[in-house]
Amino acid sequence: MPTDPTPAEANEPPFPGAPRPPEPPPRGAARTPAGPRIADTRFMLTHPAHIVSLGFGSGLSRLMPGTAGTLFAWAVFIVLSRYLSVLDWGLLIVAGFFAGIWITAFTATKLRTEDPSAIVWDEIVAFWLVLLMVSPASPTAQIWAFVLFRFFDMVKPPPIRYFDRRLKGGFGIMFDDLVAAFFTLLVIALWRMSV
Repeated sequence: MPTDPTPAEANEPPFPGAPRPPEPPPRGAARTPAGPRIADTRFMLTHPAHIVSLGFGSGLSRLMPGTAGTLFAWAVFIVLSRYLSVLDWGLLIVAGFFAGIWITAFTATKLRTEDPSAIVWDEIVAFWLVLLMVSPASPTAQIWAFVLFRFFDMVKPPPIRYFDRRLKGGFGIMFDDLVAAFFTLLVIALWRMSV
């Protein structure tokens, strides 16, 4: 009559020289997450902070989520500028930056990645700052502001790359885009001075 193998026998290799199978975790032991979590609609809707961090869904774009988030920021700026004053925008940007430090850190922790590409709140706040500082501006000038900001945010030339690598957590996520906004505004200011 066959008997059930003991735990030691069940973990034996199938033939001599074969690698030993991994030990099963003890009962009741907490399992460690396997790796980064995928940002999708289901994840986004699990917490209001994720909705904001992921740019109200714009960061879920599989193709260049940072660009999608920046386009979303641009559309929101055009719509809300009918109702918000310069002071209102300034307060919204400052509040968005400081709230974003916690919000983006929370979402990054849940996604188990330091700076997930799906988090685009940093691009949104930074590009609002760019648009506020260049306004009033023609559509062509806004397009150039968009192109410059995306260049600095994607390529991350020094010193943006330095801040991107050294600063971690929510502050690091938010700050490198603020530096990209600064360089965008610097280039625009130099161009305006030269014409």
